Amino acid sequence: MQKLGGGVPLPILTAVGLILLWEAGVRGFSVPSYIAPAPSDIARALVNDFPLLMRNFWPTLFESLLGFAVGNLGAVLIAIAFVHNKTVEKAFFPIAVFINTVPILAIAPILVLIFGGGLTAKVVIAALICFFPTLVNMVRGLEAVTPQVMELARILSASKWEIFWKIRLPSSLPFLFAALKIAATTSVIGAIVGEWVGADKGLGTLIIDATFNFRAAQLYATVLMSSGLSVVMFASVAIAEKLLIRWEHK
Repeated sequence: MQKLGGGVPLPILTAVGLILLWEAGVRGFSVPSYIAPAPSDIARALVNDFPLLMRNFWPTLFESLLGFAVGNLGAVLIAIAFVHNKTVEKAFFPIAVFINTVPILAIAPILVLIFGGGLTAKVVIAALICFFPTLVNMVRGLEAVTPQVMELARILSASKWEIFWKIRLPSSLPFLFAALKIAATTSVIGAIVGEWVGADKGLGTLIIDATFNFRAAQLYATVLMSSGLSVVMFASVAIAEKLLIRWEHK
């Protein structure tokens, strides 16, 4: 990361500069707080509404984590089936592509009608939004083994499962983690979209409530907390990648 002479990372200085510019612009032009609150107002809302924010944070976190796990596990298992059975891939991959083309905002009300307004609908929405990128990347990763390596494995009489565990799976990990980083952030989006459609708690619900009641500072604070959750989940996947794929970073 690029640093200035004092050792402070340049992105941090840029962010601080933009925040100060935002504060000065709102104060200098007397922008109404219900349109664009100043950063100081948002910070005040974070402190004053912290208990409320945390009560809505935990449901969104749980929905995001569960959707992340379900969506990616399903994608990995189906990718393995596709790689080992091309007939299955030809039959079902176009269906997966079609489902992915449906906007999540359009399909969310349908899922709420099917599963109700409880936890299940939010988890399914979060899982769906994670599913397709992981499926595509995992299939590509499992098929990334060079023909020479596969030929050597056949000469050594390696079984299908030995080829999978010792060759295909290790070669797919960089592709998998690339998809998991995307899914880590999109799972939060999926959970919040599910809360918009039908929920009585969660950061998505709080965003809707603050918007319609013109509590702009609270709205920005809730969005900031949602972004923070996405960043933490992304960073967690990146740390796991470094721990599990040590050979990739040597």
